[in-house]
Amino acid sequence: MKIYTKSGDLGETSLFGGERVKKHHMSIQAYGTVDELNSWCGLVKDHLTKSNQKEQLLSIQDTLFVIGSHLASNGDEKLISKLPTVTEPSISFLENAIDEMDMDLAPMKNFILPGGHFLSSYCHLSRCVCRRAERLIIELCESLPVNPIIIKYLNRLSDYFFTLSRHILLQNDVQEQPWIPTKK
Repeated sequence: MKIYTKSGDLGETSLFGGERVKKHHMSIQAYGTVDELNSWCGLVKDHLTKSNQKEQLLSIQDTLFVIGSHLASNGDEKLISKLPTVTEPSISFLENAIDEMDMDLAPMKNFILPGGHFLSSYCHLSRCVCRRAERLIIELCESLPVNPIIIKYLNRLSDYFFTLSRHILLQNDVQEQPWIPTKK
């Protein structure tokens, strides 16, 4: 099978059920952003040294594919019923990972500026893409049914990436840079 089909050359693509839509369709925007997030996850995973963190990211990537397939279904319940689902244990998995990392971290007293280490910065980029995916999916909910657990998962995932960014700084003995507003 060839990688190119030429069927999208005029700005349309197919959703999971075969329906043709414009490439700017809200479902495409949403699952395209989830796909972008999955790519950032892969980049972060490729630079991690701790095996448990790599395993966490692999699990997250799997869940992001599940989310993408749901978003590509255009709300078709028959298709969705055949797909794997995002569940409360998926969210608990993220919360447990956050709590475990948080035990090593100093309490936050300020907002923290992204940066300090390239991998921490990649986590912040992942967090931002995650938030964009979340916003797009919330907008998609205005026209199509989307399981609310997907939004909950992405909300928690952005917290995971924030905490991972802080933990990576700690692992690399890099001081966090607090945001201290300058008064003018």
